[in-house]
Amino acid sequence: MSIRRKKFVALQWGFTLIEIMVVVVIIGLLAAIVVPNLIGNIDTAAVARSKQDVRGVETALNLYRLDNFRYPSTDQGLQALVANPGIIAAPSWKLGGYLRAVPLDPWDNAYQYLYPGQRGEFDLFSYGADGQEGGDGINADIGNWNLD
Repeated sequence: MSIRRKKFVALQWGFTLIEIMVVVVIIGLLAAIVVPNLIGNIDTAAVARSKQDVRGVETALNLYRLDNFRYPSTDQGLQALVANPGIIAAPSWKLGGYLRAVPLDPWDNAYQYLYPGQRGEFDLFSYGADGQEGGDGINADIGNWNLD
């Protein structure tokens, strides 16, 4: 085989610019379809995690009440589940606490706690993604009164 013939055969094995552009367009179209679906799932997962956190802290609050015959005050807050608020405030406080740490909501905001509550015996809630009271969808408040 001559040198020219070998050079021609080697050039046929590569990709043309058109073939590469077609592959890039196909990858772009797939990304345009997949990425919005993933973003929606991230929001759904954040709301589900917030609801699960509220359920877990609600359970810890109920255990606190069983030991101390009342819920922590609004002033004591959720920190009373981690550290003993004092012998007078919690005479039967469980050694080791009721939570390892007070969780933050998925948007890195503190959960809100009110005792006595406005919607139940106590209110425990996150303001949602926007960090403000009220809202719709992902911005809606997530509380122990609407965990359906």
